[in-house]
Amino acid sequence: DFGYPTDGAVLKLNSRTLQKEAGFTARSPRWAFAYKYKPDSAETLLKGITIQVGRTGVLTPVAELNPVELSGSTIARVTLHNADEIARKDIRVGDIVIVEKAGEVIPKINAVRLDKRPADSVPYEFPRRCPECGSMAVRYEGEVAWRCVNEDCKGRLKRSLEYFASRNAMAIDELGEKVIEQLVDRKLLKNISGIYALTIADLLSLPGFAQKSALNLFNAIEKSKQNDLWRFVNALGIPQVGETVAQLLASEFGSLEKLEAATILQLESLHGI
Repeated sequence: DFGYPTDGAVLKLNSRTLQKEAGFTARSPRWAFAYKYKPDSAETLLKGITIQVGRTGVLTPVAELNPVELSGSTIARVTLHNADEIARKDIRVGDIVIVEKAGEVIPKINAVRLDKRPADSVPYEFPRRCPECGSMAVRYEGEVAWRCVNEDCKGRLKRSLEYFASRNAMAIDELGEKVIEQLVDRKLLKNISGIYALTIADLLSLPGFAQKSALNLFNAIEKSKQNDLWRFVNALGIPQVGETVAQLLASEFGSLEKLEAATILQLESLHGI
């Protein structure tokens, strides 16, 4: 009867005496239980599956849906995670799928309406080539992800640049996805270090850029040179080195030169040099 939506309820004992008698487990009280309501769901058509290339080369399948309203928002795209997930749920292009929001937030395909599957439906075959550069994809033993291992892949470069400029990395707000797309496609950016070689003339050559917007981006790039060390370490996108580890490394070594020297010594030790 509430005048607003909720995604569940907690039932608990109000009596402090009874709470004390019931006690606690290692993780939670025995005198309170949380219940989630069954999430809202909606049916829609799966029009296609596109493949996104991540900065580490991971190929992620994304379901392209007929837009459908669900829990206050319009859902048109849903990640399918990996090839195994598609096979496990037997998701096919042309299916009518049931969409839910995990935790009332993240949309997902929960199931397929097999009774509505077209007669000419065929299983989805995960591509074996990168959609961005055409290189053969590989799947390492023990991993579920297919990857593009071409270090010159445009898709990987674009995602790496986006991560480098993101809020939790170098925080270059003006260097967004669309701008990066233009710079890479016009071969004005070929690697991360190329960001700091961009000139105002380069930026003015981009569609929609005037003197003010070009100057704003140029100044934002210059300002990022003054960022804390941990931001730069995090921005490099080194596997297993996220924001927390980057902060620990920056705190331990204090400067990029000391961190670099320590890394070289460690590599030499590992390789017996």
